[in-house]
Amino acid sequence: MASRQVRYTAYAGTYIVVFVAILAGINFLANRYNKSFDSTTNKRFSLSDQTEKIVKGLATEVKITVVDKTDRFLASRDLLDRYSNLSSKLRVDYIDPEKSPQLARALGARSFGQVFVENGIKREEARALTEEEITGAIIRTLKTGDRMVCTLSGAGESSFDEMTGDGLGLAKTALERYNYKTQVIKTLQKAEIPADCSTILVAGPRFDYPEPVVAGIKAFVEKGGHAMFLLAPALKTEKDDGAVNEKLVALLDSWGVTVNNDVAIDESGSGVDSGFNKFVFIIDKYASHPIVRDMRDVGVAFPLVRTLTTKDKVEKLIATSEKSFATTTLDLKKLSADPPAGAKGPLTIAAAASIGKARIVVFGSASWATNSFFRYPGNRDLFLNAFNWMSSDEELISIRPKEPEDRRLSVKPGQSWVFLFASFFPPILILIGGIMVWLRRR
Repeated sequence: MASRQVRYTAYAGTYIVVFVAILAGINFLANRYNKSFDSTTNKRFSLSDQTEKIVKGLATEVKITVVDKTDRFLASRDLLDRYSNLSSKLRVDYIDPEKSPQLARALGARSFGQVFVENGIKREEARALTEEEITGAIIRTLKTGDRMVCTLSGAGESSFDEMTGDGLGLAKTALERYNYKTQVIKTLQKAEIPADCSTILVAGPRFDYPEPVVAGIKAFVEKGGHAMFLLAPALKTEKDDGAVNEKLVALLDSWGVTVNNDVAIDESGSGVDSGFNKFVFIIDKYASHPIVRDMRDVGVAFPLVRTLTTKDKVEKLIATSEKSFATTTLDLKKLSADPPAGAKGPLTIAAAASIGKARIVVFGSASWATNSFFRYPGNRDLFLNAFNWMSSDEELISIRPKEPEDRRLSVKPGQSWVFLFASFFPPILILIGGIMVWLRRR
């Protein structure tokens, strides 16, 4: 009996040791390799491609510090633990200013809920506890030097200062979030591009540029400055005729990009199916250029497009489908009928080229970057990717964090039954089920 009891005790002890060892091993692996699966339709609980690309590629230590009340730290960890799981070079600290006021003061904290990102040399503040703001702050700490984007003004171009549908206010906010500075240059006052501009944006001029302005653009690019051109079709309306911008078009032609005087029409129905019309292209197939290579199947909306013809070493970025054509009929009245078809698709509508040390990107549409279309899934990424490429920041080219999707249920007048159904039906169903179980057991 004694030997049997000793044997059983040994077995039990061995089982306990093995069980504890397995639990310890699982806990160790779970702590080191923290993985999760996001089943939400919009990947709400997953970090974007760009965030993963930047954090996994960190070459120096980066620290994120949350300054808040202790009882609020749990909500911050839900997001920031995903960052720290990507790289051992990223650390997350939490400071309660009521418990450690000296540490909060050293960071320059002024209120609860502030988030700071630093790499030992530079410190930036994230304006909100969101992936977009935190990733933007990380980028700003890593990048040195000024990147000034100057948009031209004076010929009816869209402006950074406008938040209307035709303005570029959202584009300006996106640029500044990712370490660019912005400035508006009034070419009517001075045709020369200021020296502090690293990149210029020609955003859909509605009037022809005079020779001095075109000469200023030419001199800027040929000295190594970068440029993005957004050129809309020269449509004719009852009020005025659109600007062909012959001098600017001639300059681009000398660089290998011919901007055709036409307008493209979509016959595939992609724009109509998305709630637009035949003059809006929805495109999700791209060339292999770095600007668009990582966009995969992300859709971009291009309204009112004129086509491009490329030559020499110019690279194509985007083309329409085969079910499209271009027409040189630019009168809106005639276009509303059945305009005669010209060149058949696929038609090039965006291209990029290197001019010496300078880089240029040309789009045959202007409205796609305005506030009206900037929130379309791929438009912001395309816009920022182009500037990243021109600034030689190819490592930043990717799909960026998206704003949280509002998925609330909106109940319209006359649909109050939805509220009553959702509020009372589930508990009534449970109550009935309980009564049925009780009656059966009785």
